[in-house]
Amino acid sequence: MDILKVNNLKVWDINTDKVIIHNSSFNLKRESCLAIVGESGSGKSMTCKSIMRLNKPWIRQSGEVLLKGENLNNLSEKEMKAKRGKKLCMILQNGMTAFDPSCVIGVHLKETLIEHLGWSTKQIEVKMKNTMESVMLRNPIEIMNMYPHQLSGGILQRVMIALALVLEPEVIIADEPTTALDTVSQFEVIEQFIKMRERIGSSMIFISHDLGIVKKIADEVLVMKYGKVIEEGNIETIFSNAKHEYTKHLISTKQALSNNFRNIMGEL
Repeated sequence: MDILKVNNLKVWDINTDKVIIHNSSFNLKRESCLAIVGESGSGKSMTCKSIMRLNKPWIRQSGEVLLKGENLNNLSEKEMKAKRGKKLCMILQNGMTAFDPSCVIGVHLKETLIEHLGWSTKQIEVKMKNTMESVMLRNPIEIMNMYPHQLSGGILQRVMIALALVLEPEVIIADEPTTALDTVSQFEVIEQFIKMRERIGSSMIFISHDLGIVKKIADEVLVMKYGKVIEEGNIETIFSNAKHEYTKHLISTKQALSNNFRNIMGEL
């Protein structure tokens, strides 16, 4: 039932001895979407970087991160690198940081797909072209021949979604993927995430502080504050019957913002 289990994850800075994540435990069910919510500094992104083993050298972690029963914390860096992309795929908040700025987009796509799937250059070009078109990217060959700085955040996010669709990973981790986008691009990217789940059946961890997006995409919700899990449950329970005062505060703030937006729009 669970594809990923995190047991007593502790993350700390060896330079300061500061504990960043305090013995967090949670499960990700197969083909479901778990949203991790909380304010900035709550530990959302650090939790997911720890799952991917992508933290800085001075950040250490303990506990278990079990992908289909295999503890990722026990793997060598070489073994872990083989998991990233094909088994675990992370879509970052800022698409610009996901690509090498000195290379055109197509070079990154080619290197990734050759490493994980062993395809020829022609196979990669055909598959990426078709998949990029399926996520509403026009002129995909032109895009693949452009540098990251020449493309908008929304286009870069959709390129990363297209790559994930081709790789078909078992777990997709999306770290605030809509934060840097305008409202129209946010809507389009979220629609592509929903379609991606339907197409490849991946399990997903979706990090966000936007509860409107969470309500649209998630099945389960994990609420974090100061590096601790303070509440978790299915989407209906969290939004209609939250137990913790912090969760209630997050939800009431979101509803107040939504009501204010509707009032403003009504006055225009």
